[in-house]
Amino acid sequence: MTQEDLINKTIAFVKETLNNAEGGHDWFHIQRVYHNTLLISKSEAVDMLVVSLAALLHDIADSKFHDGNESIGPKVAQDFLQTLGVCKNTINHVVQIIKNISFKGGREKQTFKSLELDVVQDADRLDAIGAIGIARCFSYGGFKNRAIYNPDIKPDLKMTKAQYKASTAPSVNHFYEKLLLLKDKMNTNTGRKIAQARHDFMLQYLDQFYGEWEGEL
Repeated sequence: MTQEDLINKTIAFVKETLNNAEGGHDWFHIQRVYHNTLLISKSEAVDMLVVSLAALLHDIADSKFHDGNESIGPKVAQDFLQTLGVCKNTINHVVQIIKNISFKGGREKQTFKSLELDVVQDADRLDAIGAIGIARCFSYGGFKNRAIYNPDIKPDLKMTKAQYKASTAPSVNHFYEKLLLLKDKMNTNTGRKIAQARHDFMLQYLDQFYGEWEGEL
């Protein structure tokens, strides 16, 4: 099976699997991350099959929608790639990327490192910031029935991984607890350049938000 065939079959599998997914974690999120991955990879010497498959499968079973279980996604990806006859080394690399890509409160140390992980992680983080990131933040907040904003509930930047995953804080708090932190966590030069522009847009958005909230704008 050619590399193009593998990618096309993976795209079809992901589209079908995420057919009814929450709007911020659906096929279109995957597609954007895949496109970001291809863009960043132009400036990095990476295994294109590994980064392509990892980008397409990184959220195939996000733990947020499986009672916090982080083992399901890697297992689904591994089983699927085995049915395609993908070589063991490639499968293992893809699985390690899926296991280590998540933010998880920003306090967890990665147990695996590779340039391919750096690229896909940047691609995923880019989709969490900027205009799309703002839309996804409020989409997920609505899905979880969270308040948009509550000035009496302050952001918590010292949460453990477990506390971060269990948080029910208003959506605006997520800007401070994750989104505004991502710019300084980018791995690649291309990722950092794009992240800066999207970061600046989020700051502008928050200025507008607070102005409207207070009736000043």
